[in-house]
Amino acid sequence: MNNHPRCPLPGTRIPGNRNNMGPTRTKTKALALSLALAALALPAAHAEDGVTDTVIRVGGVMDLKGDSRGLGQGMRNGIEAAFKGVVVKDRRLEFVPLNDNYSPPKTIESTVKLLEEGVFVMLGNVGTPTAKVSLPILAKSKVPAVGFFTGAGILRPGVGDIINFRASYVQETAAVIESALDAGLKPTEICAFVQNDAYGMAGVAGIKQALSGREGTEAIVPLLDELMAMEGESPPRNDVGPVGVYQRNTLFSRDGYESLKNWEAAFDTKCRLVVSVGTYTAIARFAAYARNAGDDWFVSAVSFTGADNFKAALNEFNVQDRVIMTQVVPLLDSKLPIVDEARKALGDDFGYVSLEGYIVGKLFVAAVKSIQGPITRENFLKAIRGKKFDIGGLEMDFTRDNQGSDMVALTYLTEDGYRPLRRSDW
Repeated sequence: MNNHPRCPLPGTRIPGNRNNMGPTRTKTKALALSLALAALALPAAHAEDGVTDTVIRVGGVMDLKGDSRGLGQGMRNGIEAAFKGVVVKDRRLEFVPLNDNYSPPKTIESTVKLLEEGVFVMLGNVGTPTAKVSLPILAKSKVPAVGFFTGAGILRPGVGDIINFRASYVQETAAVIESALDAGLKPTEICAFVQNDAYGMAGVAGIKQALSGREGTEAIVPLLDELMAMEGESPPRNDVGPVGVYQRNTLFSRDGYESLKNWEAAFDTKCRLVVSVGTYTAIARFAAYARNAGDDWFVSAVSFTGADNFKAALNEFNVQDRVIMTQVVPLLDSKLPIVDEARKALGDDFGYVSLEGYIVGKLFVAAVKSIQGPITRENFLKAIRGKKFDIGGLEMDFTRDNQGSDMVALTYLTEDGYRPLRRSDW
C-alpha cells in the first residue's frame, strides 16, 4: 500500500488500509434467490458485447427513483456529461442507466436486463448492498465493474474484473477519527450510527482500524469485532459497543440513538463524535433527532451520503453546524482542470456526486481511448491495469491495486456550504 498523496489538494488525508434493511419478507427473498440463480446461469458474455461499428454501449444500475435517488441521479448526470460528444474509434458512447431503488432484488433484475441487452462494462453503480449482489453476476458474465459509487471492501480487490476510482470507507472513517483524536477527543468518545448491512460495517471496520492499538481501546475493539462478525439479515447490532444502527431503506433513528445513550451510561462517557455511515435522509433525521434530544454531538458522514443532498436534508431540520463530511473528489472550488470542466459541463447539476460521476466517466473515456487493438473487454482491462492516468490534473494510479485514488478530504458544513475542516472546528 502506498501512503503518499496522489492529488495535490490542501487538507487531503491518506489513511493506511483501503480494505476493509428491515426484515426481508419470504416472498422477496425467494424472488431475489430466483433472480440470482437465473443470472448466474447466464452464459459468459462475448468480449465484443456492447460494441458495434457505431456505438460503445455502457450500462449502470443505480437508485433513480427511491429515497437515495439524489445519488443515482448525480452519478448518471456526471457520466452522461462526461460522455457527451465523445467519439472513440468512430464510435459514440452510450450510457444506459437502470433504476434499482437501492434494493438488491431490483438490482439483480436490472443487472440481468442490461446483460441480456449487451453492455461493454457496468459503470458507476451506486451502493454496497446492491454491489454485493451484482458483482457475482458481472463476474460470471465477465463484464468489468468500473467506478462504482461505494468504498466498500468487497470491491477491494473483490470478485471479478473491478476497477475503482475512489478511496475506501475504511480510509474515510479513519481520516475523520484520526483528526478527532489529534484534536484531543478520547477513544471512548468516538461513536457511530450506521446502516445495518455491509455498507455500515465497512464504516465500523474503519473505526476499528483508527482505534486499534490506542490506549483506552482494549474493551472497544473486541465489541467492534463482535458487531462485524454478526451474520444474516438485520442482526441485532444495537447495544453492542459504541454503535447504533438503523435498517436500510428506513428512517427510524430512535433505537440507534438509544443504543448510543446506553453506551454513554455504561462506560460513563459522552459521544462527542458520531461517525455515520448511511444515506442522506436517514443520517439527517438522526442528527436532528439527537439535537432535539439535547445532544450536541459532532456528526460525520462519508462521501456516499451525498454532500449536496445531505446539506439539503439537514437544512429541513435547521441543522447547520457540527457536521463533518469526508470527500473523495476535489472540493468544488478547486482550480483543477477536471473540476472546471465538470462545472461547465454540468451547470446546475454540478455537485460532489455528479463530479464523481464525471470523473468516473472521464476515466472510462481515457481508458477506452488508450486501448491497443480491437475494442474488447480484455484490451480495456489491459489499458487500465498497471497504468497511471492524469484526468484533468487528478492522478489515477493503478500500478499497485485496482483503486485509482487514495484522496480523502475533510470538510466542515457552514451556512455557506462545505469548507476544509480546521483544527479549531473541534
